[in-house]
Amino acid sequence: MPRCAVVSPSSPPPRVLLVEQSLPFRRVIREALTAFMHCEVDDASTGEQAFELGVSRRYALYLFAYSLPDMPGDLLDRLLAYSGPKVHRGAHASPPLIYLLKTEEAQRAQELSRNARVRGTLFMPPRLDALIKATTGILPPKMGWE
Repeated sequence: MPRCAVVSPSSPPPRVLLVEQSLPFRRVIREALTAFMHCEVDDASTGEQAFELGVSRRYALYLFAYSLPDMPGDLLDRLLAYSGPKVHRGAHASPPLIYLLKTEEAQRAQELSRNARVRGTLFMPPRLDALIKATTGILPPKMGWE
């Protein structure tokens, strides 16, 4: 299992960009990640809001719903993968990505995983154990949860 670099208490925590239309699902995911992983979570309900956040800040991880109200999650990923390295100095690639899928989108999981940056898919509603397992190795765990 890959290990994350040790994060010193003085260094800023890695940031996660969470994009999901459902406010309750966003809250559950944000609370779980910040409770068990050393990170900060920015969230958006649309691809447009996420794109604005993605070009204004650097992220260590993207969590994108495939079905968004204004664009598919894979289109959002392509837009940020193209523009991110151009606006963030020193960034040569976009961060890893985990897709959030509805059960009826299960057939997309294999297709989406062909992208080398995709680290997995999670089905909604989110399960805590699956979320923590998917982000382990990308985000450092909080002390005591290793």
